[in-house]
Amino acid sequence: MSKSINLKAYAKVNLALDVTGKREDGYHMVRMIMQSVRLFDRITLKLRPDDGITLSSNLPYLPVDERNLVWKAIDMIRKKYQIKEGISAHIDKHIPVAAGMGGGSSDAAAALVGMNMLLGLRIPRKELLEYGLTLGADIPFCITRGTALAEGIGEILTPLPRIPDCWFVLVKPAFSMSTKFVYQNLVLNENTVHPDVDGMVEALKDQDLSGVTCRMGNVLEQVTAEHFPAIIEIKEKLVRLGAENSLMSGSGSTVFGIFTDEKKAKAAAADFRSMPEIKMAAAVAPFYPLKRS
Repeated sequence: MSKSINLKAYAKVNLALDVTGKREDGYHMVRMIMQSVRLFDRITLKLRPDDGITLSSNLPYLPVDERNLVWKAIDMIRKKYQIKEGISAHIDKHIPVAAGMGGGSSDAAAALVGMNMLLGLRIPRKELLEYGLTLGADIPFCITRGTALAEGIGEILTPLPRIPDCWFVLVKPAFSMSTKFVYQNLVLNENTVHPDVDGMVEALKDQDLSGVTCRMGNVLEQVTAEHFPAIIEIKEKLVRLGAENSLMSGSGSTVFGIFTDEKKAKAAAADFRSMPEIKMAAAVAPFYPLKRS
C-alpha cells in the first residue's frame, strides 16, 4: 500500500460523434470514435490519518465537495471496499472545464485507477469500468484511453488501431456549453448529416489519415454552432492555417484541427493564443497507452 500517488488524466476528442436514437430512460444512443490527446490534469491522492475525504484544486471555482466526480469516485471505492483510511486528493487542472474534452470524466477515471493502486486493492479492469459507468458514460473510455469506438451510451468500447502520427490543435473559446442543453436541443431528422463512423474505423485499420480526416463529423455541432457561430469560424480558420480538417469535440465548445506538420500546428496554436476571445489554444500529439487490457 502506497502513501501517495500522482496520475495524469488525459483529455479526449471525438473524431466522429453520431447520435442514433434515444432510450426510454432519456439517455441518447451514440456511435463515437474517441481519441486521447496529450493535454492532461494531474490527480494526486494521499492517505490521511482520519477517515474523511478532502479535495482541493488549483482552480478556485472548481467544486471540491461531493459534487465533484473525483470526490464521488473516491467515496465509491471507500464504501465498496470498506476503506477506513481517509483520502486527500488534489486536482491540478489544465483541461478546460465544460469544453467537450472529458476533463471531469478523465479526472474521475484517474481517481478510480489511483485508489486501486494507492490501496493495493487489485480491482480487475472490468470492475473499474463498471464503477466508472455508474458515474458517467465517458469514464470507461477515460480509463482505457487510446483510440476506440464507443457505442450504446458510450460504455460499449471497441479498441481501434492508433491514429497515424499527427498533431491536434485544440482551441477553446471563452464561452462554454452545457452538455445537457445541447442534447435537449438536438433535433434528428432526414436533414441530419451523420458521420461515416464505419468508414473511419476502416481508415484507422488501414492507417489512412486522410481517410480519417475526411470522415470527421459531429451531429451535436449543429446545436452549438447555432448559438455560437464562432464554432464555424474557428473551424474554417484552422483549415486555412493548414489543418487537414477540423471539428467540434463532444458538445463543445472546444474545436480541434488535425495537422500533419508539427511546425504548422504550433504556429496555428500561437495564432489563436493571440486572440483575446480564445481561452486556450494548444498543439498536442495523440496519446497512446503503453498497453491495453
